[in-house]
Amino acid sequence: MFAIPTASDQSAMVDSLERKRAGTGLMPKKKASSIAPKLTEAEQDLLAHMEQGYQLETDSLGGNPILRRLKDDEVVRPLSANRNTIKALEERGLIHSGKGRDPLTMAWHTNKKR
Repeated sequence: MFAIPTASDQSAMVDSLERKRAGTGLMPKKKASSIAPKLTEAEQDLLAHMEQGYQLETDSLGGNPILRRLKDDEVVRPLSANRNTIKALEERGLIHSGKGRDPLTMAWHTNKKR
């Protein structure tokens, strides 16, 4: 014989199912990523130019990036790079800021360890 569940019995069944699911680990826990995120094309381009003898310069707020070749003072404006690109490289520890040529400019240098 089967009993017809009443409204109070259905809520009891739902509660018991929720308790069973709570301890089963149906939702996996998030783990911290140990792998460094990949660089975007703009970030790779900036780092490649800096390794080839260009110095990255920005205004005092980190915007308007330019690449200046130190041996002949050639200036290149990277179209794909902006303030957020430079901020991302700094947060990842790939570049650090220094004094620029003018009082309102910042020069960026690559870090030794990568």
